[in-house]
Amino acid sequence: MALSTFALVSAACGSGSSSASSGSSASQAPSDITVGTLYSGSGSFADQSMPEYNGLKFWISHENSKGGVYVAAYKKRIPVKLVAYNDQSSPATAATLYDQLITQNKVNIFVADFGSVLTAPAATIAEEHHMLLFDQSGTGTNFFTPGNPYIVLADLPTSALWPKPLVAFLVKNKISKVALVYGSNDFDGSQDTTIVNGLKAAGITPVYNQAVPTTTSAYGTTISAIAATHPEAVVELGYANNDIAFLSNLQSSGTHFKMVFTVFPGQLQQLLEKNVGEAGMAYSYTYAAPPLISYNSVNLGMGTTAFEAAFQKQYPGPVNAPEVYGYHTGLTIQLALNHANSLSQLSLRSALMAESGKVTTLEGLFKLNSQGAQIGELLPVAQLMPTQGNANTSVQIVYPSSQATAKAVYPAP
Repeated sequence: MALSTFALVSAACGSGSSSASSGSSASQAPSDITVGTLYSGSGSFADQSMPEYNGLKFWISHENSKGGVYVAAYKKRIPVKLVAYNDQSSPATAATLYDQLITQNKVNIFVADFGSVLTAPAATIAEEHHMLLFDQSGTGTNFFTPGNPYIVLADLPTSALWPKPLVAFLVKNKISKVALVYGSNDFDGSQDTTIVNGLKAAGITPVYNQAVPTTTSAYGTTISAIAATHPEAVVELGYANNDIAFLSNLQSSGTHFKMVFTVFPGQLQQLLEKNVGEAGMAYSYTYAAPPLISYNSVNLGMGTTAFEAAFQKQYPGPVNAPEVYGYHTGLTIQLALNHANSLSQLSLRSALMAESGKVTTLEGLFKLNSQGAQIGELLPVAQLMPTQGNANTSVQIVYPSSQATAKAVYPAP
């Protein structure tokens, strides 16, 4: 696995500086700030990881075009150097490479790969080495504990918060027969727990609730079992590959449900439609994630419109959510460096905690709880509406009403 050749600096770079550097005078400033991360160039997470990686690279390119990121500890801009390895979607490979970033490359900033599965080894290694982990999109709740100050969630709230608007939507519309199938990982399991608890609080018990392996690629038997319960809504919680398999199997089975909800169409719409097709996506529901939710009144980084225009010059095509996440991870790094009084890991963490609740970005309010988890954002419920004469669906927010761009179509035709 070769070291990424993407090392963006606007001045000549020396070797990576120590992660524990705490000097404050300009003469002691490192020649570059090294950001170390992994990406999945192949395997089951590649379609989600690579856009996120591109978003982070875009942030580095943008800051280096200005001479580097402003580092308050040295009162100057310092070029950013990226050190990245391909983990091939393997948690075991990721564990080895994460350790290498810290012990051999001695990066200043430690960033996880996409999602909870590939963040898990990073969280363990970061705590062991007392490195602050910039957790991009590993939203599993078990990463955030009172005794671990070495993690901060850069993008999205913890996954236990994601389904709260969905639960409210189901209850408001008196949809009481709900079937759930979820991947046996913390990302999906914590969502399932929130939904089950929320429904039970409203006097609703799911008619079906089953965990399946994260690697599941065939849902035919599961769909048959769900159909036997005659649900009014079906919620499948998985990663993009799971969503593709579930929606494809549902379409080929000829089974029709009044409501189908999956996780990733609102984040990777083009990928899902390419693999499932417009017909298989029509009238299904999902979470609406940035840039579907637009924020242009910001006080850190670019707003949604400006970001999309700038990003598309470097990476042509529609902007998706993981690309926003990667850029926003960069903004979180920038926020820490802009305010920390040293490059020590706890100083970076303290700076982020001090700025929590004061910053609005293209993802909304940046707000952390005491354990470093993001709590400033909720994901509205969206529905994929067919568009006449267009091969693609239109993602419309249907709940809550304060953010709605369309009225939900229920039951699905």
